[in-house]
Amino acid sequence: METLGGAEFAPQMTYLNTSTCGLLPRRTVEAVKLLADELAAGRPGGAGEWSAVTAARQSFARLSGVDEGRVAVGGSVSVHVGLIASSLRPGAEVLFPEGEYASVITPFTVRGDLKVRYAPLEHLADAVGPGTYMVAFSSVQSSDGRIADMPAIRAAAAAHGARTLVDASQSAGWLPLDAASWDFTVTGAFKFLLCPRGVSFLTMTEEAQETLVPIHAGTYAAEDLWATTYGRIEELARSARRFDEPPAFLSYHGAKESLALLEETGIDAVHAYDTALARRFRDGLTELGHRPVPGDSAIVAVPGLGDRVPGLAGAGVIVSERAGNLRAAFHLYNTAADVDWVLDVLSG
Repeated sequence: METLGGAEFAPQMTYLNTSTCGLLPRRTVEAVKLLADELAAGRPGGAGEWSAVTAARQSFARLSGVDEGRVAVGGSVSVHVGLIASSLRPGAEVLFPEGEYASVITPFTVRGDLKVRYAPLEHLADAVGPGTYMVAFSSVQSSDGRIADMPAIRAAAAAHGARTLVDASQSAGWLPLDAASWDFTVTGAFKFLLCPRGVSFLTMTEEAQETLVPIHAGTYAAEDLWATTYGRIEELARSARRFDEPPAFLSYHGAKESLALLEETGIDAVHAYDTALARRFRDGLTELGHRPVPGDSAIVAVPGLGDRVPGLAGAGVIVSERAGNLRAAFHLYNTAADVDWVLDVLSG
């Protein structure tokens, strides 16, 4: 059966677990294999091509609606968040949703000198106050797929002069992202962006960039990229590249291909496709007497069914359990037949 991803994917089971890890397109696998073979043979150019990192940065910039100069590359969301957390003054208040993903919260709380508050996701905008320095939250919650009220949170933050940090790891790749509207966004690219692990993006406004110190600056942070290999870097990159981590080239050679595929497909098309499959699943669950978390997310969570995950795996259906929920995520390699099969298995 044809999928939106066409012949780019070759799943051997009903894979509904993109919220944990996305499947790699064929072209991505080939790019990683090619570089790995070259490295095994003795590659004259070293560990990989910087041009692949640049191409991935440019693709993500286009997908997220920002200039490439506002994008830093790295390997994990927690490192990006840690960089932001290190810049806050002692006593600054940071507001999170209740049940937010640990990588968004912990880099702030380990400091021990910040004020942290929590509010239910649906009331996060209402909880922003005059003392709030930053609102940090995921655009789509990992545990249950709920979508944050982005316009309301943005308006509340603006009204109180609070900075914003959005984790788009569970949304980038299926939900259109306007990164330019937020002070910072962080995105682990190994989920719906279909990249190998080791690819992560940080975006920042030009104003927000001035609040950060590039505490892990290395050779890739120089304005003249290869001019300062030894000794102190005299001029850091004027763009967000000053906050780059040294890239994992195998991962970024793959990321170049995965992000190009998503650009070719179009995020609006992916959004329509993924959410249609998720609605079909929600409707089917309701007919079976289950009550999924409401919404129009590509991620569907069913409270109380987390214990069905092992049995589903035995039937060739890969989903996950989070906070007691059965969590299924739909993406461009899934079909209506996948939805119907998992419903058949759940029905017994």
